[in-house]
Amino acid sequence: MRSLNIAATGMQAQQNNVEVISNNIANMNTTAYTRRRPEFTDLLYQNLRRVGSQSSDANTIVPTGIQIGLGVKTAAVYRITEQGSLESTDNSLDVAIQGHGYFRIQLPSGDTAYSRDGEFQLSPTGTLVTADGYTVLPQTTIDTKATAVSISSTGVVTYKLDGQTNYTQAGQIQLALFANDAGLEARGDNLFSETPASGQPTIGYPGDNGFGTVLQGYVETSNVNVVTELTNLISAQRAYEMNSKVIQASDQMMSTLTTMK
Repeated sequence: MRSLNIAATGMQAQQNNVEVISNNIANMNTTAYTRRRPEFTDLLYQNLRRVGSQSSDANTIVPTGIQIGLGVKTAAVYRITEQGSLESTDNSLDVAIQGHGYFRIQLPSGDTAYSRDGEFQLSPTGTLVTADGYTVLPQTTIDTKATAVSISSTGVVTYKLDGQTNYTQAGQIQLALFANDAGLEARGDNLFSETPASGQPTIGYPGDNGFGTVLQGYVETSNVNVVTELTNLISAQRAYEMNSKVIQASDQMMSTLTTMK
């Protein structure tokens, strides 16, 4: 019976749905996390009577036909790239992006990754790095004896030494833009990699045309809405249960057939 396999694909799809929702909830406090949404498409259809075919020698046409669907599949898990809320940290090295753009991060392999997580720190040599020690590009080095650090909305990093009144410029943070943010490949640790789907990055400075600005002393929180996720979780659970009921009904129908004499 087709209904057994059809319902099984429905249960598998809702299992994937619950896994995506659980990942969203698990990362509700992850800095700059962007929630995911699964997208489903129907499977191929089996034509028992093809629509538009001739039904007689008089060239009469079948108006609708008979198509039996074979179930559902998960087509994609889409990343919702809406801005998260900004949370004050009072840490001079924390930077949040207001608007579009990603920080450029140099990996130990030499490749460039991208992130909206601006919880930066200083290396032993004064280089601006991520929590894992990866260099923020372009490399910005602050004097280890600096008593104050300032980061402007355009990403200009300056610092002041003890006994001095003027600030010294250490560098300027750059941002990257992508034609298709959802096409970036998540690699964990709040990092993303460029893919053919995302397109090549456009590099610029905060505040340039199309680029967001940065805000010192803030971090971007996740854009997960817990109420929405819990509602989606209940809906997915009910859909899973209904598909399991279809399997039970199909099993009862087959049991009836086997007991006929």
